[in-house]
Amino acid sequence: MENYISIGKIVNFFGIKGEAKVGYDNEKQIKSAKVVFMLDDASKKELKIKNIRFHKNFAIVKFEGIDDINDLIQFKGQRIFVSKEEAKNKLEKDEYLIQDLIGCIIYDENNEKIGEVVNISNNSSQDLLNIKNLIGQISLVPFVNEFFPVVDIENKKIIIKPIEGLLS
Repeated sequence: MENYISIGKIVNFFGIKGEAKVGYDNEKQIKSAKVVFMLDDASKKELKIKNIRFHKNFAIVKFEGIDDINDLIQFKGQRIFVSKEEAKNKLEKDEYLIQDLIGCIIYDENNEKIGEVVNISNNSSQDLLNIKNLIGQISLVPFVNEFFPVVDIENKKIIIKPIEGLLS
C-alpha cells in the first residue's frame, strides 16, 4: 500500500441510488480524483468517479457501475485511495504529502540536528509539524515558509529557522 495514499473513507450511503457519503481531509484531493482504489490485503478494486458534490462537510460520490445501495454495501467503512504518483502530480509548489514529511530530520541553520517529524496535525488554520526533539519532547510548529525555509523531501531533511520559544 506504500504506492497509494488515502484520501477519504466511505462512512455511509447517501440515498438509494448508490451514492457514497465520504469523509475526507483534503477537499482539493478528493475533488480532483477521477479514479480511486479500494485496497485490502488480498485485492485492489478500481472505481471510476462519475460525479462528486459536497454536502454538510462530506463528499457525496457517485461511482460508475454502482447504481443502487446494494452495489455499494460492500464498500461501507472502507478507505479510498489514489496512487501516490497521481497525488504528487497535483501538488503545488511548497505542498507536500504528509507521509513524505513524517520521518524527516529537522536541522537548525547551523546544520545541527534538532529532532524528527513524528506526525502532522492541523489546527484548522494551518498544518503543524509535530517535532520530537533529542530528549523526546514534542513541539508543535506551524508549517510555514518563515520557519522552514528548506524542505528536502528526497534527502528527508528540513531546515528550521525558529523564533525564541518556538521549540520549548
